[in-house]
Amino acid sequence: MQQDVEQPFFQMSGVSKSYGGAVALDHAELAVRRGRIHAILGENGAGKSTLLKVMSGVVQPDEGTMQLDGHEVSFASPAAANAAGIVCVYQELSLIPDLSVADNIFASNPPRRFGMIDRRAQRRQAEAALARAGAPDINPLAKIRDLPLSRQQMVELAKGLAREPRILILDEATSALTAADVARVIDVLKRLREEGLALLFISHRMHEVKALADECTVYRNGRHVMSFDAGARTDNEVIEMMIGRTYQHAFPEKPADKPADKSEQRNAAAPVLACRDLAWNDTLQGISFSLRRGEILGLGGLDGQGQRELLLALFGVLRGCEGKIEIDGKPVSIGSPVAARANGIGMALIPEDRKTEGLMLPMSVRENLSFAALDRMSTAGVIDRERQQSCVDSMMETLAIKSFDVDAAVGSLSGGNQQKVVIAKWLVRKPRILLLSDPTRGIDVGTKQEIYQLLRRLADEGAAILFYSTDYDELIGCCDRVLVLYEGRIKKELVGPAITEQNLIASALDLPVGQTAEQPSPSTGAAS
Repeated sequence: MQQDVEQPFFQMSGVSKSYGGAVALDHAELAVRRGRIHAILGENGAGKSTLLKVMSGVVQPDEGTMQLDGHEVSFASPAAANAAGIVCVYQELSLIPDLSVADNIFASNPPRRFGMIDRRAQRRQAEAALARAGAPDINPLAKIRDLPLSRQQMVELAKGLAREPRILILDEATSALTAADVARVIDVLKRLREEGLALLFISHRMHEVKALADECTVYRNGRHVMSFDAGARTDNEVIEMMIGRTYQHAFPEKPADKPADKSEQRNAAAPVLACRDLAWNDTLQGISFSLRRGEILGLGGLDGQGQRELLLALFGVLRGCEGKIEIDGKPVSIGSPVAARANGIGMALIPEDRKTEGLMLPMSVRENLSFAALDRMSTAGVIDRERQQSCVDSMMETLAIKSFDVDAAVGSLSGGNQQKVVIAKWLVRKPRILLLSDPTRGIDVGTKQEIYQLLRRLADEGAAILFYSTDYDELIGCCDRVLVLYEGRIKKELVGPAITEQNLIASALDLPVGQTAEQPSPSTGAAS
C-alpha cells in the first residue's frame, strides 16, 4: 500500500493545448496518487479546466503524454475515460431537468432485464449511489427540475460515483452547495480516500482545500508552477503563486462617513427602491426594506430562505407577487424583466447561473455583450455597428475581459471572464439599481477582487446595489448593511460594525445576535 501512495497512479507530462491563438496549457505536468486528495489551484484561465478536460477525454492535447497505472493512455472521448475509471463531476450540471433522479444517474448505462430498463434495480442502485454521495434523503423518483440547485449538484456527484471511478475529479462541484451539503461531501471524499480512490479537487474556497487536500498543485497561464504538501504554504503564498503578484486585501475600503452623517443622508434622500410587504406564495412573506443611491445592501441567511426569489420578484420574473414596490418614492408595477430594465426604473439582474441564465454560450462575446442594450445600439431596428463596437470595446476595457477574439464563442472563455461578460452586458445600459445573485460563485480570487472593486466603484458613482451572497466574508467586506432572511422574512438588519460572522450566523439560525451557534462553523465562510 505504501508503494501505491508514493508512485503516481496517473501522470501527465508536457501536455499542451491551444485554441486558435490562445494557449490554454503550456507543457503542463501533473502526478496523481491513490488514496490522496489532490487540490488543483489557479485563477480562472490558468488552465485547470482544460487540464481536466484532457484528462477526462473531453478534448485532445496538441502534445504530451499521459500514463495510467504504468501504461501510456489517450482518450478519444469521455466514454473512453470513464471506461478506464476516470470520472469528472463538473460545476455545470449535465442533468436532464424533465427526467427523474434515477434516470439521470443511469442515463448512459441503465440496468437492464430482458433487454428493457429494470426500473426496480435502477431505483435500488440510485438509492445506493445517493447514499454513497451523502444524500440519502433525495427521492430517486423526483424530477430534477423540482430540486434546488444544491440538491441537483448532489445528484451530479451520485451520478459520478455510480460509475465506480478509480480517479474522481471534482471541478468546482461544491460551489453551488449549501454548508450542510459541503460538510457531507467533505465526509464522502475522506471516506473515498480511505477506500483508495485518487481524487482531484478544484475549489476557489481555501477553507475547503484546507479541510480536504493532502497535496496541492498550482497552475498559472497554463503552466505548472509548483506542487507541495497541503499546509506547507500559507494562504497568501498560495494566492501569490496563483496570481503572479503580491496579494493585497480583497475588499475595497468602505466610505468613511460618520454614523450621524449617514443617518442625515438617509433621511434627506428618498430611497431609489422600496418594498412594502412583498409576498409570493409561501416563499416571501411581508418583505419590507429600502435601498438608496450609493449603497450596497447585502442579503444574508441560510441558502433557500427566499433571497433568490426576492431578486426575481423585484426583476419582474415571478408571477402573482403581492405588496408594493416604489421607485424614487413612486409606486410602480414591474410585470416583466423588460419593464424592470426600462428607463424609468433602470434595473439589472446578474443571475446565479451564468451558463444557463446569463449567457448564450455558442454565441460570440460581442453578441452576448450587446443583447441587453440592442435598443440603444440600433436605429429603426438596424444595429449601428460602429456604436456597437464602441460599447463592446469600452466594456472589454472597463472589466478587463480576456478574450483572444470578441467574435469567439463566449463559452470558450474562462469562468471568471464569462462572469465579467454577464456583468458587462448589463452595465452597457448604465443601470441605477443592480441586483446580484451570488455573482462570484466558482471564480478565482483575482477576478473576485476585481468584482468587489467594481461594485464599490459603481456605488460611489451613485448605483444602488442589492447583493445576495452565500459567502460571509463577502457580506462583511462589501456591504454597508445586511438583511438576514429566515423562512422568507427579514429577521435582522445588521449595519456597519455589527456585520460580523457571529452575528450573521446567529441571525441566519434565528438566534439572538451575540449567541453562539454550533452550526455552521464561521470558518466555513459560507452563508449557505
